[in-house]
Amino acid sequence: ARLLGLVADAGRAIGVKVVMDHVTVVEMGIDGGVIRSVSEPFDAASGTATTSLAGLLHGFIRRGGDVPLLGIGVGVPGSVEDQAIGTVNSTQLGWQNVRLGEVLRRELNLPVLVENNVNALAIAEALHGQARGHENVLVLTIGTGVGAGLIAEGRVLRGRSGGAGEIGHVPVAEDGPLCQCGGRGCLEAIVGQKALANRAREQGIIGPDAGIEALRSLADEGDVRARGLFWHAGHLLGRVLAGVVNVVDPEIVILLGEGVDSWQHWSFGFEPAFRSGLIPGNRSVPVTLETW
Repeated sequence: ARLLGLVADAGRAIGVKVVMDHVTVVEMGIDGGVIRSVSEPFDAASGTATTSLAGLLHGFIRRGGDVPLLGIGVGVPGSVEDQAIGTVNSTQLGWQNVRLGEVLRRELNLPVLVENNVNALAIAEALHGQARGHENVLVLTIGTGVGAGLIAEGRVLRGRSGGAGEIGHVPVAEDGPLCQCGGRGCLEAIVGQKALANRAREQGIIGPDAGIEALRSLADEGDVRARGLFWHAGHLLGRVLAGVVNVVDPEIVILLGEGVDSWQHWSFGFEPAFRSGLIPGNRSVPVTLETW
Protein backbone atom coordinates (compact mmCIF):
# COMPACT_ATOMS: atom_id res chain seq x y z
CA ALA A 1 0.00 0.00 0.00
CA ARG A 2 1.13 3.53 -0.72
CA LEU A 3 -0.35 6.62 0.90
CA LEU A 4 -1.66 9.04 -1.72
CA GLY A 5 -2.74 12.66 -1.30
CA LEU A 6 -4.14 15.49 -3.37
CA VAL A 7 -1.89 18.29 -4.56
CA ALA A 8 -3.53 21.15 -2.70
CA ASP A 9 -2.58 23.84 -5.20
CA ALA A 10 -3.72 21.91 -8.28
CA GLY A 11 -7.05 23.71 -8.24
CA ARG A 12 -9.44 25.73 -6.15
CA ALA A 13 -13.17 26.35 -5.93
CA ILE A 14 -15.39 29.05 -4.46
CA GLY A 15 -18.44 28.47 -2.31
CA VAL A 16 -21.11 31.14 -1.81
CA LYS A 17 -23.93 31.34 0.72
CA VAL A 18 -26.61 33.91 -0.09
CA VAL A 19 -29.01 35.25 2.55
CA MET A 20 -31.23 38.32 2.63
CA ASP A 21 -28.74 40.86 3.95
CA HIS A 22 -25.29 39.40 3.35
CA VAL A 23 -23.23 36.97 1.31
CA THR A 24 -20.51 34.67 2.65
CA VAL A 25 -17.81 33.58 0.20
CA VAL A 26 -15.22 30.88 0.82
CA GLU A 27 -12.27 29.84 -1.31
CA MET A 28 -11.00 26.33 -0.82
CA GLY A 29 -8.30 24.11 -2.27
CA ILE A 30 -8.93 20.87 -4.09
CA ASP A 31 -8.02 19.06 -0.86
CA GLY A 32 -10.93 20.73 0.96
CA GLY A 33 -8.82 23.14 2.98
CA VAL A 34 -10.19 26.67 3.42
CA ILE A 35 -7.86 29.29 1.91
CA ARG A 36 -9.82 32.44 2.76
CA SER A 37 -13.35 33.61 3.46
CA VAL A 38 -15.27 36.87 3.70
CA SER A 39 -18.79 38.11 4.49
CA GLU A 40 -20.12 41.13 2.59
CA PRO A 41 -23.36 43.15 2.92
CA PHE A 42 -25.94 42.25 0.29
CA ASP A 43 -29.46 43.40 -0.54
CA ALA A 44 -31.36 40.47 -2.02
CA ALA A 45 -34.43 42.67 -2.55
CA SER A 46 -32.55 45.01 -4.89
CA GLY A 47 -33.48 44.96 -8.56
CA THR A 48 -29.79 44.52 -9.36
CA ALA A 49 -29.13 41.76 -6.81
CA THR A 50 -27.75 39.22 -9.29
CA THR A 51 -25.38 41.65 -11.01
CA SER A 52 -24.32 42.97 -7.59
CA LEU A 53 -23.49 39.41 -6.55
CA ALA A 54 -21.50 38.91 -9.75
CA GLY A 55 -19.55 42.11 -9.04
CA LEU A 56 -18.84 41.01 -5.48
CA LEU A 57 -17.54 37.67 -6.74
CA HIS A 58 -15.44 39.40 -9.41
CA GLY A 59 -13.66 41.32 -6.64
CA PHE A 60 -13.18 38.21 -4.52
CA ILE A 61 -11.71 36.28 -7.44
CA ARG A 62 -9.32 39.13 -8.35
CA ARG A 63 -7.89 39.05 -4.83
CA GLY A 64 -7.07 35.35 -5.17
CA GLY A 65 -3.93 33.63 -6.35
CA ASP A 66 -2.93 32.07 -9.65
CA VAL A 67 -4.14 28.54 -8.86
CA PRO A 68 -6.70 27.44 -11.49
CA LEU A 69 -10.28 28.20 -10.44
CA LEU A 70 -12.45 25.17 -11.20
CA GLY A 71 -15.85 26.72 -10.55
CA ILE A 72 -18.32 28.29 -8.14
CA GLY A 73 -21.00 26.68 -5.99
CA VAL A 74 -23.86 28.85 -4.70
CA GLY A 75 -26.23 27.92 -1.86
CA VAL A 76 -29.56 29.78 -1.62
CA PRO A 77 -32.55 29.54 0.76
CA GLY A 78 -35.12 28.38 -1.78
CA SER A 79 -35.83 25.90 -4.53
CA VAL A 80 -33.52 25.53 -7.52
CA GLU A 81 -35.28 23.96 -10.48
CA ASP A 82 -32.10 22.83 -12.22
CA GLN A 83 -28.70 23.03 -10.55
CA ALA A 84 -26.87 23.62 -13.84
CA ILE A 85 -29.27 26.33 -15.06
CA GLY A 86 -29.71 27.71 -11.55
CA THR A 87 -33.22 29.23 -11.66
CA VAL A 88 -34.11 30.23 -8.10
CA ASN A 89 -37.49 30.65 -6.38
CA SER A 90 -37.10 31.90 -2.83
CA THR A 91 -39.67 33.45 -0.50
CA GLN A 92 -36.87 34.41 1.92
CA LEU A 93 -35.01 36.37 -0.75
CA GLY A 94 -38.13 37.57 -2.56
CA TRP A 95 -36.93 35.94 -5.80
CA GLN A 96 -39.21 34.40 -8.40
CA ASN A 97 -37.70 32.65 -11.43
CA VAL A 98 -34.37 34.42 -10.94
CA ARG A 99 -31.87 32.89 -13.37
CA LEU A 100 -28.95 33.21 -10.98
CA GLY A 101 -26.74 30.52 -12.46
CA GLU A 102 -27.15 31.88 -15.98
CA VAL A 103 -26.23 35.43 -14.89
CA LEU A 104 -23.17 34.35 -12.92
CA ARG A 105 -21.86 32.11 -15.70
CA ARG A 106 -22.20 34.92 -18.20
CA GLU A 107 -20.61 37.54 -15.94
CA LEU A 108 -17.79 35.40 -14.54
CA ASN A 109 -17.15 33.03 -17.44
CA LEU A 110 -16.85 30.08 -15.04
CA PRO A 111 -18.81 26.89 -14.31
CA VAL A 112 -21.51 27.69 -11.71
CA LEU A 113 -23.62 25.22 -9.74
CA VAL A 114 -26.59 26.53 -7.74
CA GLU A 115 -28.31 24.51 -5.02
CA ASN A 116 -30.68 24.89 -2.09
CA ASN A 117 -28.53 25.70 0.93
CA VAL A 118 -29.79 22.84 3.10
CA ASN A 119 -29.32 20.35 0.26
CA ALA A 120 -25.74 21.62 -0.03
CA LEU A 121 -25.39 21.19 3.72
CA ALA A 122 -26.68 17.61 3.48
CA ILE A 123 -23.98 16.88 0.90
CA ALA A 124 -21.38 18.37 3.24
CA GLU A 125 -22.70 16.16 6.04
CA ALA A 126 -22.42 13.09 3.82
CA LEU A 127 -18.83 13.96 2.90
CA HIS A 128 -17.48 15.32 6.18
CA GLY A 129 -20.04 15.05 8.98
CA GLN A 130 -22.13 12.60 10.96
CA ALA A 131 -23.96 11.37 7.84
CA ARG A 132 -20.83 9.58 6.64
CA GLY A 133 -21.50 5.88 6.27
CA HIS A 134 -25.29 6.32 6.08
CA GLU A 135 -27.37 5.93 2.93
CA ASN A 136 -30.61 7.49 4.24
CA VAL A 137 -30.31 10.69 6.26
CA LEU A 138 -32.54 13.59 7.30
CA VAL A 139 -30.64 16.84 7.93
CA LEU A 140 -32.72 19.48 9.73
CA THR A 141 -31.75 23.12 10.23
CA ILE A 142 -33.40 25.45 12.71
CA GLY A 143 -32.71 29.15 12.96
CA THR A 144 -34.10 32.01 10.91
CA GLY A 145 -36.13 29.38 9.10
CA VAL A 146 -36.66 25.64 9.32
CA GLY A 147 -35.38 23.48 6.47
CA ALA A 148 -34.47 19.91 5.68
CA GLY A 149 -32.16 18.06 3.34
CA LEU A 150 -32.95 14.45 2.48
CA ILE A 151 -30.41 11.84 1.44
CA ALA A 152 -32.10 8.73 0.05
CA GLU A 153 -30.07 5.72 -1.04
CA GLY A 154 -26.96 7.89 -0.99
CA ARG A 155 -28.36 10.68 -3.19
CA VAL A 156 -29.87 14.04 -2.29
CA LEU A 157 -33.62 13.96 -2.88
CA ARG A 158 -34.46 17.16 -4.77
CA GLY A 159 -38.04 16.62 -5.90
CA ARG A 160 -39.77 17.81 -9.07
CA SER A 161 -38.55 21.41 -8.95
CA GLY A 162 -35.75 21.21 -6.39
CA GLY A 163 -38.07 22.08 -3.51
CA ALA A 164 -38.00 18.83 -1.52
CA GLY A 165 -37.36 19.31 2.20
CA GLU A 166 -39.42 22.46 2.86
CA ILE A 167 -40.42 21.22 6.29
CA GLY A 168 -40.72 24.80 7.52
CA HIS A 169 -43.83 25.21 5.41
CA VAL A 170 -45.74 22.27 6.84
CA PRO A 171 -49.02 23.86 8.04
CA VAL A 172 -49.47 23.26 11.76
CA ALA A 173 -52.01 25.92 12.85
CA GLU A 174 -54.97 26.77 10.64
CA ASP A 175 -55.41 30.23 12.20
CA GLY A 176 -51.70 30.76 12.85
CA PRO A 177 -49.48 33.72 11.97
CA LEU A 178 -48.84 34.76 8.39
CA CYS A 179 -45.75 33.11 6.89
CA GLN A 180 -43.42 34.75 4.39
CA CYS A 181 -44.58 32.17 1.85
CA GLY A 182 -48.08 33.70 1.98
CA GLY A 183 -49.68 30.86 3.92
CA ARG A 184 -50.83 30.85 7.53
CA GLY A 185 -49.67 28.72 10.41
CA CYS A 186 -46.55 27.25 8.78
CA LEU A 187 -44.11 25.62 11.20
CA GLU A 188 -41.46 28.23 10.38
CA ALA A 189 -43.85 31.09 11.14
CA ILE A 190 -44.29 29.71 14.66
CA VAL A 191 -40.90 28.28 15.67
CA GLY A 192 -38.42 30.29 13.57
CA GLN A 193 -36.16 32.63 15.53
CA LYS A 194 -37.96 35.74 14.28
CA ALA A 195 -41.33 34.28 15.29
CA LEU A 196 -40.07 33.31 18.75
CA ALA A 197 -38.63 36.78 19.33
CA ASN A 198 -41.85 38.43 18.13
CA ARG A 199 -43.93 36.34 20.52
CA ALA A 200 -41.56 37.08 23.37
CA ARG A 201 -41.91 40.83 22.73
CA GLU A 202 -45.71 40.57 22.49
CA GLN A 203 -45.82 38.81 25.86
CA GLY A 204 -43.42 41.28 27.47
CA ILE A 205 -40.79 38.63 28.13
CA ILE A 206 -38.13 40.69 26.36
CA GLY A 207 -37.94 44.40 25.55
CA PRO A 208 -39.34 45.96 22.36
CA ASP A 209 -35.89 46.17 20.76
CA ALA A 210 -34.55 42.81 22.00
CA GLY A 211 -34.10 39.71 19.86
CA ILE A 212 -33.57 35.98 20.08
CA GLU A 213 -30.27 36.39 21.97
CA ALA A 214 -32.08 38.11 24.84
CA LEU A 215 -34.70 35.36 24.92
CA ARG A 216 -32.00 32.68 25.02
CA SER A 217 -30.17 34.48 27.82
CA LEU A 218 -33.35 34.62 29.90
CA ALA A 219 -33.94 30.90 29.32
CA ASP A 220 -30.34 30.19 30.35
CA GLU A 221 -31.01 32.11 33.57
CA GLY A 222 -34.06 29.98 34.29
CA ASP A 223 -36.86 32.36 33.26
CA VAL A 224 -39.99 30.19 33.16
CA ARG A 225 -41.77 32.13 30.42
CA ALA A 226 -38.73 32.15 28.13
CA ARG A 227 -38.23 28.45 28.63
CA GLY A 228 -41.92 27.91 27.94
CA LEU A 229 -41.62 29.49 24.48
CA PHE A 230 -38.72 27.19 23.61
CA TRP A 231 -40.60 24.20 25.05
CA HIS A 232 -43.59 24.93 22.82
CA ALA A 233 -41.35 25.37 19.76
CA GLY A 234 -39.61 22.07 20.50
CA HIS A 235 -42.95 20.30 20.99
CA LEU A 236 -44.29 21.47 17.61
CA LEU A 237 -41.02 20.65 15.87
CA GLY A 238 -41.00 17.19 17.42
CA ARG A 239 -44.53 16.42 16.24
CA VAL A 240 -43.84 17.54 12.68
CA LEU A 241 -40.46 15.83 12.49
CA ALA A 242 -41.95 12.56 13.73
CA GLY A 243 -44.36 12.64 10.80
CA VAL A 244 -41.54 13.31 8.36
CA VAL A 245 -39.44 10.49 9.80
CA ASN A 246 -42.40 8.12 9.49
CA VAL A 247 -42.69 9.09 5.80
CA VAL A 248 -39.03 9.03 4.69
CA ASP A 249 -37.62 6.37 7.09
CA PRO A 250 -34.07 7.74 7.68
CA GLU A 251 -31.27 5.95 9.51
CA ILE A 252 -30.31 9.11 11.41
CA VAL A 253 -31.57 12.67 11.96
CA ILE A 254 -28.94 15.43 12.19
CA LEU A 255 -29.82 18.82 13.68
CA LEU A 256 -27.84 22.00 13.11
CA GLY A 257 -28.19 25.71 12.43
CA GLU A 258 -28.18 28.86 14.53
CA GLY A 259 -31.10 27.59 16.59
CA VAL A 260 -29.20 24.69 18.13
CA ASP A 261 -27.46 27.19 20.43
CA SER A 262 -30.72 27.03 22.39
CA TRP A 263 -31.30 23.30 21.91
CA GLN A 264 -31.08 22.54 25.62
CA HIS A 265 -34.31 24.52 25.97
CA TRP A 266 -35.99 23.13 22.84
CA SER A 267 -35.20 19.55 23.82
CA PHE A 268 -37.57 19.40 26.80
CA GLY A 269 -40.55 19.81 24.47
CA PHE A 270 -39.01 18.09 21.47
CA GLU A 271 -37.95 14.71 22.79
CA PRO A 272 -41.26 13.42 24.23
CA ALA A 273 -43.30 14.83 21.31
CA PHE A 274 -40.94 13.35 18.74
CA ARG A 275 -40.68 9.88 20.26
CA SER A 276 -44.40 9.56 20.95
CA GLY A 277 -45.20 10.51 17.34
CA LEU A 278 -43.06 7.80 15.77
CA ILE A 279 -44.37 4.45 14.64
CA PRO A 280 -42.82 1.57 16.65
CA GLY A 281 -40.25 0.67 14.02
CA ASN A 282 -38.81 4.20 14.04
CA ARG A 283 -38.65 4.91 17.76
CA SER A 284 -34.96 4.10 17.97
CA VAL A 285 -33.91 6.52 15.19
CA PRO A 286 -31.04 8.57 16.61
CA VAL A 287 -31.22 12.37 16.65
CA THR A 288 -27.80 14.03 16.90
CA LEU A 289 -26.56 17.62 17.06
CA GLU A 290 -23.88 18.71 14.62
CA THR A 291 -21.21 20.78 16.33
CA TRP A 292 -19.93 22.66 13.26
